[in-house]
Amino acid sequence: MNESELTALWRIALSDLSEPDLVWQLLAVGCCLLLAYLGEQLLSRRQAGAGLWELGRGGLLRVAFPMLGLLFVTATRSLVEPWMHIGLFSLAIPLLSSLAVIRMVFYVLRFSFVGAKWLASSERIFAMLVWGVVALHITGFLPEVIHLLESVSFNVGVQKLTLWRVLQGLVLVMVTVLLAMWLGSVIEARLNSTVGLDRNLRLVFGRLAKALLLVLAVLIVLPLVGIDLTTLSVFGGALGVGLGFGLQKIASNYVSGFIILLDNSIRIGNMITVGGDRGEVIRITTRYTVVKNRTGIEALVPNEMLVSSVVLNETHSDPQVRVALPVQVSYDSDLDRAMAVMVEAALAQPRVLKDTVPVVLLKEFADSGINLEMRFWVSDPEQGLGRLRSAINLAIWRGFKLEGVSIPFPQREVRILKDAEND
Repeated sequence: MNESELTALWRIALSDLSEPDLVWQLLAVGCCLLLAYLGEQLLSRRQAGAGLWELGRGGLLRVAFPMLGLLFVTATRSLVEPWMHIGLFSLAIPLLSSLAVIRMVFYVLRFSFVGAKWLASSERIFAMLVWGVVALHITGFLPEVIHLLESVSFNVGVQKLTLWRVLQGLVLVMVTVLLAMWLGSVIEARLNSTVGLDRNLRLVFGRLAKALLLVLAVLIVLPLVGIDLTTLSVFGGALGVGLGFGLQKIASNYVSGFIILLDNSIRIGNMITVGGDRGEVIRITTRYTVVKNRTGIEALVPNEMLVSSVVLNETHSDPQVRVALPVQVSYDSDLDRAMAVMVEAALAQPRVLKDTVPVVLLKEFADSGINLEMRFWVSDPEQGLGRLRSAINLAIWRGFKLEGVSIPFPQREVRILKDAEND
């Protein structure tokens, strides 16, 4: 429909306000919308699928209410046209049609921006805002609203701004930011598919591309709507002061994140120990690094801590690590045979490297027995060492049982001395 047709529809709807059958029109349109809502609820209760069916189902749910409402309103208008005015019905049709189109567009945008969780959570809000503007245009109230917004003005420095200009700037910035994020996602996808490029460099280049595109989008759009960028200098100065005092830790974490990604000191998949946390690096962001331990708990380590403190990286340049396994035997045991049993138990495990033969050392002569320590190497510490230690200890225990090697336990001998005068 063109603008003249929409204006004619609105005038017809306004003329129906003075008609006695207005209440019946409102009831009929309300019943159509209620049926559309019930139909949407019925569709949403169906079992969710997966893959393309889930994508299609999500799109169907987005347009179920306006499309069902459009169907019911169109059918009802054809039935009641001989007996009552249909101005409200004719106005409801473009409103419902525009709502369906806008909802579907934002649903498609949601899947176009991979990883944009904020868009998924705010999809309906953005769709309703856009539809609100379209509805104002259809009903003819948009010029009056624009005039009202232009009448509200304020000064920013030497420049005079109106509320309408600010809203125009926000909308254009939002559109260009969405385009910049989409283009950044395309660049990031291309980088991820590049063969021979380090994974950390892919992350750095992808995030730098997104950041530069966002800055360029804002710098290009604001002058287009008549907002002088020099008026934002005061906000830039305030932001600089805030970074210098209250946000210095956050800024330091962001800078440290780029340093980690650029120097390849820590990579995704590395097994690291920082502070009291040991686990596998599963994600590196510009502010923090996610370290997942063997219990499934994820520690969010600030990037500044990874740069300024000592980090034990077990798989930085060489994935092979040495594991120490302490065992204590009694003094009357055959040490040579006990050491042989320990070596055999370690070599029986497939994860223990065979090219570096395990070694058993006599550490010390303790109070209750002789302390031995077996050292062996593994090349996959990210798989965990708890089960491996348990399996070797169990094999050692069984071997000691067969060879007659005993593991001592703490013993204390108490002697009671009688007093010489009472003898």
